[in-house]
Amino acid sequence: MSDEEHQFESKADAGASKTYPQQAGTIRKNGYIVIKGRPCKVVEVSTSKTGKHGHAKCHFVAIDIFTSKKLEDIVPSSHNCDVPHVNRTDYQLIDISEDGFVSLLTDSGNTKDDLRLPTDETLLTQIKDGFAEGKDLVVSVMSAMGEEQINALKDIGPK
Repeated sequence: MSDEEHQFESKADAGASKTYPQQAGTIRKNGYIVIKGRPCKVVEVSTSKTGKHGHAKCHFVAIDIFTSKKLEDIVPSSHNCDVPHVNRTDYQLIDISEDGFVSLLTDSGNTKDDLRLPTDETLLTQIKDGFAEGKDLVVSVMSAMGEEQINALKDIGPK
């Protein structure tokens, strides 16, 4: 036996999976699916009939929920697909910094400062203009597979 001490790197992860399996034939339009390692929202599903040898196939057309890129995948309907855990949380906007980060107020009263402004031009101008006018803004943050992004905006009136 060796007298060496073993060093283990601890990664702070609770072990909760970022995805869960679901049979391809049960995934419907407006559901979520992982294609090429990206969380996507399904916009179109078509199922082919079973051939002489084999499975019915599901053809998914989906849009990446963070980059809005269109992705496609064909999977046998009896096989499992990964489905991302997608959460949407609302936060109140406190401040916008010069470097493009936002300061958000959580339900518990803490601040969340690690989110960038969205890349979507219309949403970006709505947030900046509303903030400049001094309105109380609530942003919806979508999170899936370790990524987070602002994807919607609500105006709850003047401050």
